[in-house]
Amino acid sequence: MNLYRHIFFISLTAIIATGCKDDKSDASAKKQGPKSLVAEGYVVIPQPFRDEYVASGSLIANEEVEIHPEVSGRITSINFKEGAHVSKGQRLLQLYDADIRAQVQKSKAQRELQVKIQQRQEELLRIGGISKQDYESTTTQIQSIDADIAYEEAQLRKYTILAPFDGTIGIRNVSMGAIVSPSTVVATLQQTHPLKMDFNVPDQYKSAVYNGKEVMFSVSGSLDTLKGTIAAVDPSANAATRTIRVRAIVPNPDVKLLPGSFAHVMIPFDVTNNAILIPSQAVIPTTRDKKVALVRNGKANLVTVITGTRTNDKVQILQGLQQGDTIITTGIMQVKQDMDVKVSKVKG
Repeated sequence: MNLYRHIFFISLTAIIATGCKDDKSDASAKKQGPKSLVAEGYVVIPQPFRDEYVASGSLIANEEVEIHPEVSGRITSINFKEGAHVSKGQRLLQLYDADIRAQVQKSKAQRELQVKIQQRQEELLRIGGISKQDYESTTTQIQSIDADIAYEEAQLRKYTILAPFDGTIGIRNVSMGAIVSPSTVVATLQQTHPLKMDFNVPDQYKSAVYNGKEVMFSVSGSLDTLKGTIAAVDPSANAATRTIRVRAIVPNPDVKLLPGSFAHVMIPFDVTNNAILIPSQAVIPTTRDKKVALVRNGKANLVTVITGTRTNDKVQILQGLQQGDTIITTGIMQVKQDMDVKVSKVKG
């Protein structure tokens, strides 16, 4: 009886072991995944392609300045209308300056007196009636008064605030009779035709942005595609973002564009006649690089590629693929190196 129990126990152990082994084999097979793949392919064919880079930009006034008085004083007249166009040299604000004007008038009267004294001394000097030193002293006195007048007139000009350039003046922040100081902002003056447009591009495109190059852009609330011309490029890249600041000049004769607006900028590059474009879903991103699965002799071959510009459904390959290569476009997540691959459908 004990012999039968021993034989039964051995047989049961063998059956369980066999079952476990079969389960492990099945689990291992599932873990390894399929050994072959049926997928669609895409044949690489070089084609003409115009590359472009899309950037975010900002419109800014061509010239902009806050109007401040140079000296403290009381406002006696305001000579501009808010939101109106003003011309360069136009008087915007007048401060009380009667005391300075009186000082200038006094200095000019003193000069006239000294000039008359000098004229009389010239006659006396010819006949020896006075010394040359007296005559030179009067001449020096006239020159000193001239310097005083120049200084006083310079001070007088500070009491009249003039527009430094043509532009549109904004809302004024002062009223008639107010006492202002150099820290007071009277209003803001902007030149809105033309406008400047600033945007950044990666330093890898530094050779594609240069003075005179035309760029396109659009603004919110408008379906029009507008144009600007690059006027300046920073000579160095930003160390944090690895981008280069670019400035374009934008015509704005009808003043439809406003400083501070967001601009969607498109920078066109030269046409590449032999560009390699593949479906974007064929690119396999990894932690270190990007790969594409090729089909060679019925086997999958994962190759590293360098990508460029993306379109709506394709991506440009700068390095890693050649003309005639067949790449896998479906079942990408199941592809393993050297896996058997059967291409069911080919596009190109």
